[in-house]
Amino acid sequence: MDASLSSRNVRWAIPWVATVARLVLGGVLIAAGALKIGNPADSVVAVKAYQLLPESVAVTVGYALPILEIVVGVLLVVGLLTRVAAAIAGLLMFAFVFGIGWAWAHGLRIDCGCFGGGGQLGAGQEPAYALDILRDFGLVLLGAWTVRYPPGRFALDGALGLGGDSGTEGEDDS
Repeated sequence: MDASLSSRNVRWAIPWVATVARLVLGGVLIAAGALKIGNPADSVVAVKAYQLLPESVAVTVGYALPILEIVVGVLLVVGLLTRVAAAIAGLLMFAFVFGIGWAWAHGLRIDCGCFGGGGQLGAGQEPAYALDILRDFGLVLLGAWTVRYPPGRFALDGALGLGGDSGTEGEDDS
């Protein structure tokens, strides 16, 4: 009896955890993109500061990144094409983890530019690479969870029959 109650609780929790994961990841992406989109030149400076990409690619990425973050974030928040959006979000977050790790390993003193700004740090400012990596790796995990499980509650995928079930299959209302 105890095992069936535990299994039932897990089945009940998964759609809610999936919903929270989807909304947190989407909300972070929307916030990050919205803070950058008003000043795309700062986004370009932030991408160039990593010294990872050729100049022309860095400029393109700098201009495109805020738009991509907002579009993927909105798809996650509304739960449309959720698994595809979560895979893109997870890959983006992994790329951010890699980029921040690269900057740290190469002794660069930059602001990650994750939520606007970015570029070289001023005198007396210290990078927060460890915290940035931990935050972004946590977001990678949310992306992986969202790819693995149905989109959860309040998702258009479930309502439109697009992305698997809405997380309610096999639930018992008693």
